[in-house]
Order: sequence, then structure tokens, then C-alpha cells
Amino acid sequence: MSAAESHNAGDQAGARRARRAAVGSFIGAVVEWYDFLLYGIVAALVFGELFFPGYSAHAGTLAAFATFGVGFVFRPLGGIIFGHFGDRLGRKSMLIWTMTIMGVATALIGVLPTYQSVGWVAPALLVTLRCIQGVAVGGEWGGAALMAVESAPSKLRAFFSSGVQMGYSFGLLLATGFVALLSGNFSQEAFLAWGWRIPFIFSAVLVLIGLWIRAGVEESEEYLERVKNAEEDKVATVPLFEAFKRFPAQIAQIVGLRFIELLTMYIVTTFALSYSTEELGLDRQVMLNITLLVGGLGIVTIPAFAYLSDRFGRLRVYLTGGFVGLLSAVPFFFALESGSIVAIVIFAVLLVNIAHDAVVSVQQPLFAEMFSPEFRYSGAGVGYQLASAIAGGFTPFIATFLVGVGDGSWYLVAAYLGGGCLISIAVALYLVRQWHVAQSDAQASATPGTDRSARSLG
Repeated sequence: MSAAESHNAGDQAGARRARRAAVGSFIGAVVEWYDFLLYGIVAALVFGELFFPGYSAHAGTLAAFATFGVGFVFRPLGGIIFGHFGDRLGRKSMLIWTMTIMGVATALIGVLPTYQSVGWVAPALLVTLRCIQGVAVGGEWGGAALMAVESAPSKLRAFFSSGVQMGYSFGLLLATGFVALLSGNFSQEAFLAWGWRIPFIFSAVLVLIGLWIRAGVEESEEYLERVKNAEEDKVATVPLFEAFKRFPAQIAQIVGLRFIELLTMYIVTTFALSYSTEELGLDRQVMLNITLLVGGLGIVTIPAFAYLSDRFGRLRVYLTGGFVGLLSAVPFFFALESGSIVAIVIFAVLLVNIAHDAVVSVQQPLFAEMFSPEFRYSGAGVGYQLASAIAGGFTPFIATFLVGVGDGSWYLVAAYLGGGCLISIAVALYLVRQWHVAQSDAQASATPGTDRSARSLG
């Protein structure tokens, strides 16, 4: 075989590996997020009544959302556990474990007895399984994102890895659509009695499909090459400790950059579902359909923004989404209060499909490129999951609490959402400034800036 033929064969093998990694990350993310988000949707509709009876409607919803948030508290633990072994043993095997654990926990939620049957044991089991879900999804993002990023062509890392976040939108679409279908065709009594269980049990089918697909994905060459060439003392260290020692600022930056993403998504798709139906009297099916709409649009908008970020720079796209989120926070709640479906749809799309999707489309390569390959799963994964624990799962709980403090008003919730957007925008602007300083230093020393940094921060 000639050198040219050998080079072409290598390119073709690399392209196949990139496609398999992208598809495997996407399918796995769909399954993981279907399982994780399904809980929040059902919690908003029935868990308060089934697992926390005897409370007022508001207090029952608070309790249900508290169990929703518990899963996020355990996500950093999943990031630590699977990040450690993912950096030491590889990404692929950890992704098999995360999917299996998530699938088993979700299916078991579908067969739990309710409070009426076994008393306090029911919510205790519910919380336990939610914690297990949190551990599983905490290990998922880092492995799936890194598998896709490290296998992707260097100039299309955001686009090839966007399937990880598309999986979120597709999982949201699938979970919401399933619940909407059951809710629309079952009576309230039947849905409360057993209908809500069906989508949880169905998770077992999705997990089997996901495991079959992930089994055919190869480990990334970038990871294998870096670990093979790493010094022996470096391999022997605990990757998480090394990540915190070498990259503490980057971990903190990841936390700040995720605020806008987490608050926009969970306020629109989880909190607003409960608030609009319980406090404002809007139709539940209409709000579920709006969630379906934004989930469906995300399958298009996320890869589109990812492609734009590969062309024009990660943080340019990020900041566009950040300012749209900040400017849409208050109008969204005015739209809810007015009851105008058209206005609600417009601002839900602005918050989720523009603000949220522009932000998440750049995260995989932006976060991964902050760390060396042998510390990425631990560093990027734990930073990502710390943000989820701080500003993710408890967002519906905090927002519901703020409604109670405000005597049913949404003003404090809008301020909460706007404040989160401001924090993320401030971190992004700081990174832009740091990039410009680095570029100036490079020019002063006659050293051109790297292509990677230009794509990431330019």
C-alpha cells in the first residue's frame, strides 16, 4: 500500500470512528436524559399527590420538586466516581455502566408502591432511586462529551459533539411526548392509578437499544495516545485531585457558565408546567405541548448553533444566547400571566431554543479543551455536575419557594432567572478578555495563536 493510500485509509477509519462516537454519544444521551427528565415531568403532575399526601397542593409540589433536586445533589458524586475510572480505564466502559444503572433505577420507579400502600417507605424508596439516577447521569455527560469531542475532526468538534446536547432535547421530547400522550388519553383517575408508571417501565427497552449501540463504539485515539505516553507517576495519581490542583479556575468557570443553561431549561420545562397550571389555571395539555415544541426545535437549533460556533467562535455564540436569555426572563412571565399561548410560545422558544441551545451547543469542546486528556473526565465532568447540583435540580424547588414568598407572584422567580444569566454572561466576558490578552501576548512574541483557542474563544 502506498503512503497516499495508507493516509486515505487512516482518514476513512478516523471518519468512521468519529461518526460512531457521535451516534453513540447521541443515543446514550437520549436514553439517559429521557430517564432523568421523565422524573421531573411526572413530579410536576402527580408525585406530590401520590408520595406526599396530606400536604397542601403547594407543599406537596415543593416536596416532589425537592426529590427532583436530590438527584442533582448526587450528580457530582457520579462525576467523581465515573470521572476517576474514566480517566484511568477509558470512557467506553464507564458509559456502559452509567446507562445500565440509570435504566434499572428508572424502571424500578415505575413499579414503586405509593404512600397509600406502604406509608413513608414509598417516598424513601423514591428518593433512594432518584439518588441512584443522579449518580448515573453524573457520570454520563463527561464520558459521552469527551468520546465525541476526542473522536471528532478538529475543525468540527462542536458540531460532532452536539449530539450529546441534542440527546437532552430528544430525551425531553420523548419523555414529554409520552406523558402527554398518556395524559391526553387516560382519565385523571387512571393516570394517577397506573398510567404514570408506563413511561418509567418503558425505559428498560430504551436502555437495551442504547447498550447495543454503545457496545460498537471505539475508545478515542486521543485518550489512548495521551495515556500511553503519560509518565508513570502521572498515571498513578488520582485524576480528580490533579484536575483540582492544576485547573481550579477552569472548574469554577464551568460552574458559572452553566447557570444560564440550567435556569432557562428547568424554569421553562419543569417549574412553569406546575406554576402555570396550579397558580394561573392554564391547561396542562397546552403547557406539555409547548414543552414538546421546544424539545423538538432543539434537535435543529443545537447542531445549527454548534456549527456556527465552529465557524465563528464558541463564546460569540455563547454570549448571543446569554443576552437573549437575560432579555427574555421578565417577558416570559408576563406572557404566562396574560395567558396568551402565542406569547408563551414565543418567549419559551427564546429562552430554550435560542438562549439555552446556543449556550449548550458550545459546551462540549469548550469545557473539554480546558483540561489535558488524562484529567478531562474528572475535571470537566465534576465541574459540570457541581453546577447541576448548585443551579440545576433545585431550580424548580427554589422557584416554587420564591412564588410562596411572593404570595403567588412570579417577580422573584424572574429576578432569579435574570441573575443567573448575568453570572454566566460575566464569566463568558471574562474568558473573552483572557483570550484577547493571550492573543496580544502571542503577537508580541511573534507566536501565532493556536487554531484551537481561536475556535474556542474568538
